[in-house]
Amino acid sequence: MNSAADFYAQVQQELQSIDAQGLMKRERVLTTPQGALVRTADGRELVNLCANNYLGLSSHPSLIQAAHRALDTHGFGLSSVRFICGTQDIHKELERRIAAFVGCEDAILYAAAFDANGGLFEPLLGEQDAIISDALNHASIIDGIRLCKAQRWRYANSDLADLERCLQEARDKGVRHTLVFSDGVFSMDGSVAQLKEIRQLCDRYGALLGIDECHASGFLGKTGRGTPELCGVHGQIDIVTGTFGKALGGASGGFTAARKEVVELLRQRSRPYLFSNTLAPSIVGASLAALDLLEGSTALRDKLEDNTRFWRAGLTQAGFDIKPGKHPIVPVMVYDAVKAQQLSQRLLELGVYAVGFFFPVVPKGQARIRTQMSAALERSHLERALAAFVQAGRELELIK
Repeated sequence: MNSAADFYAQVQQELQSIDAQGLMKRERVLTTPQGALVRTADGRELVNLCANNYLGLSSHPSLIQAAHRALDTHGFGLSSVRFICGTQDIHKELERRIAAFVGCEDAILYAAAFDANGGLFEPLLGEQDAIISDALNHASIIDGIRLCKAQRWRYANSDLADLERCLQEARDKGVRHTLVFSDGVFSMDGSVAQLKEIRQLCDRYGALLGIDECHASGFLGKTGRGTPELCGVHGQIDIVTGTFGKALGGASGGFTAARKEVVELLRQRSRPYLFSNTLAPSIVGASLAALDLLEGSTALRDKLEDNTRFWRAGLTQAGFDIKPGKHPIVPVMVYDAVKAQQLSQRLLELGVYAVGFFFPVVPKGQARIRTQMSAALERSHLERALAAFVQAGRELELIK
């Protein structure tokens, strides 16, 4: 048997290998709130193009005030899980509001969106059932499915013919219940699932449909109700998971919305819900304020849409290879992991915060800079960032 020293030597060797391949991920420390501009610990002020702060709500005065009010009225934390003494009136209100917002009967809150997916499948499905998952689904969906004993199929990303193959195979095998699950928006590409067509396939085969709306709730669709609204199937999705950590405030916390009986079964058996502290009151209060803003006006999602059009057009005109689409996730394709890190570093030097993504976050040979638009960004910020991209791109011979 090897010693503990051998184990630590192995860990160190793994880290050295990651670094040698140019795949080491390093954190940059910020000293300011999240916003269009952020300041790093070394004093640099940067245009922020890598936050999930789609609607600019992470530091919005209304949300900060609501969080303070909730602190004053409901305390800092509940020190408990929901079914013991961790449920407050505001938790129930947020569950009601988010369920209505995404077009479902009821909702259940989680401490994190990762937990919403991690605790979803195992309580609902068993060995007699089937889960059919898109190949590019988020890691939380993949991990949640691994915890479930249901039979598994995987279809090629957004490939309806391959999805139908899986549905037919599950039917031929005589499974009891089938759940098709997909990201509403795929976070590395900014591509949108074909929900209308997937819904039609599910109906044809008697399957349930679930989606993860983390990169859609609050800003996709005419009123920000997400991918189902965009695709014309709002209120027709069986299970919706999502987060309060992106467009809906930017802090943390997740949810699962569905029919009342599904949500009730999750309350009884979903392990992350049963064994994790309840969502902090300040986050609940601010999340409710975020929904108030979104239900009162589409101004923020309209500005986000305008920023996205400008940014995509500017990068394309400059000669960058970007993933097509209309989503505010705009991946700038570099393909080489080392080159992606060099571009990210040069942009940092030029005053732009944009992070490189590479294996294992994306497939090998698909390295990129994932830029993300926000309603917090003004046109002057985007023009400054675009100039930096052009300069860095030319220096690294990514564009002419």
